[in-house]
Amino acid sequence: MPEEIEIDTERLRDAIDDEIERQGGSLLRWISLTTAVLAALAAIGSLRAGATVNEALVLKTEATRLQAEASDQWTFYQAKGIKSAVAQSAMASWQAAGREPPAALGAQAARYTQEQGDIQRTASALEHQRDDRSREADRLLEAHHFFAAAVALFQIAIALGAVSALTRIRLVWLVSLVAGIAGVVAMMLPSQGR
Repeated sequence: MPEEIEIDTERLRDAIDDEIERQGGSLLRWISLTTAVLAALAAIGSLRAGATVNEALVLKTEATRLQAEASDQWTFYQAKGIKSAVAQSAMASWQAAGREPPAALGAQAARYTQEQGDIQRTASALEHQRDDRSREADRLLEAHHFFAAAVALFQIAIALGAVSALTRIRLVWLVSLVAGIAGVVAMMLPSQGR
């Protein structure tokens, strides 16, 4: 009977295990590195999302204040119109009685009409400022949605990175990278719209 060839399988097994661990360790290092980068990007995205929504709220509040001021001006405009109409009515009463109206009534009516024009310009300017603030706030809220989506994508990428680290499945890590890249794109989109 031929003599069996003895192969040192123990040493071969150790070499295979070392190689698997070395390759797996490399994968784990890459997963760790990309997960740390994704976490940093998620923090940046979260800060930008918070900053844009806060700034939008400030602008919406300012737009509301400007609307209140414009409304006050329009009320003042109407009051001047009523005063002008009263002065003109008094002048008409004097004229109906066949008498010359006092000059002060004509001056009052003219002054109230002039003041109405000034008030109208002020109210319109306030409404224009209100509209500008509101449009800027809407733009910021739209940007906020992109930043929030980016943060969600980064969180998904980080979770997939953890799964790939636990299972050592490279495909899951690659999907994690794709989700992270999508997050970067989502975070960059608001700055493209400016």
